[in-house]
Amino acid sequence: MENDLFEAARDGNVNILLKLLQENPLILDTVTLDRLGNTPLHIASMRGHVDFVKKIITLKPHLAMDRDAQKRVPLHITSAKGHTEIVKQLLANPEACLVDDRNGENPVHIAAINGHHEVVKVLVQTRPNAARAMAQQETILHLCVKHNQLEVLKLLIETVGDHEFVNAKDADGNTILQLVVADKQTEVMVSRFTTRKQYIFLQISHIK
Repeated sequence: MENDLFEAARDGNVNILLKLLQENPLILDTVTLDRLGNTPLHIASMRGHVDFVKKIITLKPHLAMDRDAQKRVPLHITSAKGHTEIVKQLLANPEACLVDDRNGENPVHIAAINGHHEVVKVLVQTRPNAARAMAQQETILHLCVKHNQLEVLKLLIETVGDHEFVNAKDADGNTILQLVVADKQTEVMVSRFTTRKQYIFLQISHIK
């Protein structure tokens, strides 16, 4: 039955899932990882099967916190792929935003590295503190600069970019401004605005 469940997850076959649950209501709770270290929910999340994920989360919301062999929850996987609708389903358990994988990265880090602007927006709206978490002594802003995800960088600065956050240093003592200025392909213009809350906005454009 486990093989049938993993096949259903790969295909996104909700009918087979329901049939298996009728035969064994505990199958989702007792299934082990497949040979690649994935759970059925990880597989369905990776493949973008929204209905399959929604059904599992509706029946067993705690499975959103199950980890694969790399210590990733399903939200890591779908954040890497940019499946916004599945991200919303998995946020039935919003604490998944704060889970670190084996590399010390949470789903917001993963979405930012891969440039998934809408996914980052949804995750940050759900758990703003997830964007402030460090990943291997780097902030999410440092990761955006290193992976050239400048639109996501701008989003994060506008959303959670207070002075301390923007000016945080990585393990080498570099702020994001120092990293950006060191990049010969990027021009940075820094403007300061004063409102009731003071913040720094970076307007970034590539030199062609």
